[in-house]
Amino acid sequence: MRRMLRALLTALLMLVLVFTGTAAGGAGRGTLVSARQLYVLASPDAVGTDLAAAGFGTDTVRYGVDAYQLVYRTVDPHGRATTASGLLVVPHDRRGVLRVVSYAHGSELRRDAAPSTSPHGFNAAPAVTFAAAGFAAVAPDYVGLGVGPGSHPWLNVPSAAAASLDLLRAARRFLPTTGRAALPSVLSTGFSQGGAVAVGLGKVLRDGGFSLGAAAPIAGAYAVRDAQLPAMLAGAVDPKLSVLNAAYALVAFDRVFDVYADPADVFAVPYAGTVEGLVDGAHSWQELAGGTPNTMTELLTPTGVALLSSPTGTMVDALAAADGACRGWAPRVPVRLYVATGDEQVVAGNSTHCQQDFAANGVTVPIVDLGAQDHLGSRHFGANVAGTADVTRWFARL
Repeated sequence: MRRMLRALLTALLMLVLVFTGTAAGGAGRGTLVSARQLYVLASPDAVGTDLAAAGFGTDTVRYGVDAYQLVYRTVDPHGRATTASGLLVVPHDRRGVLRVVSYAHGSELRRDAAPSTSPHGFNAAPAVTFAAAGFAAVAPDYVGLGVGPGSHPWLNVPSAAAASLDLLRAARRFLPTTGRAALPSVLSTGFSQGGAVAVGLGKVLRDGGFSLGAAAPIAGAYAVRDAQLPAMLAGAVDPKLSVLNAAYALVAFDRVFDVYADPADVFAVPYAGTVEGLVDGAHSWQELAGGTPNTMTELLTPTGVALLSSPTGTMVDALAAADGACRGWAPRVPVRLYVATGDEQVVAGNSTHCQQDFAANGVTVPIVDLGAQDHLGSRHFGANVAGTADVTRWFARL
């Protein structure tokens, strides 16, 4: 009887697969290009060992996990067709219909540090945590990271939200081949850059036939123009990290919005000739750090400083794409914003601005202070570790 029921369930799920468009053809967004299994951690103990090695907690681990890399069709920041990759993690011994958690990772330079290309690393660990608690978890690599082509449009929330939505579509189409299916209500979370992406995803979920069940972003950069950049220029966050983020932002913004005519317009000698090459997807944060000075005044020309302090022209458009996640909509589901005391990278003012944007649309969103958390000497990374544990427990209670 059990074998007959399993066969019936598989048949029903295959009907779902065909209905949602995975059959041959269909070159639209979210179409699955390829899927491959990355690993199986069959027992909770194996998952616990994996998470502990990445610095994450194990209190919510209930299942082993299966991890997959999905490659799928999406669009770039200009709306042109491209492909992207992402991580799907499911509980090993749990079949049937699952709730889905979408986790948007923090800032990365190297394309191979993305969740699906570093599936045992820091950026993948939250997705593993959610799957080990019983959810189906997806973690987009974003456009230009993982195995997708092109450069990564860092801080472009609409692009990352589109890639997140299209990964959900691809996962919904793939899951029936594993004996599982996805509920349409999505729980959205993310960290740092991904905090804004998680909120931005909530705005577009209905475009893909999903709904938002709850959102719980962690240490998000929601107000780059009004909170983050002023803090960087005033020395309120770590000076060297401000240099790295300013360099990355200007290069990434220029690739999408053409914010400067020549690198020498914004970057001082000798960095004008080298910074763009260090933001190519093949270099690490450590390499970017080695190729840049220790202060913003050494990195930037007066024009570069002015672009960050008093944006004009297409820089205004670039920052609008970074800062629109919390504006112009009113989620009618539970939402909470996580911050960490003493975050040395993303100031809490980002979350205050997001909270105010929601309040302007009649939505009260609480800010949850995680306190002073630490991971490898960083309270920012500590926020991801502590926040992931708290979000997992909260999502499980909803």
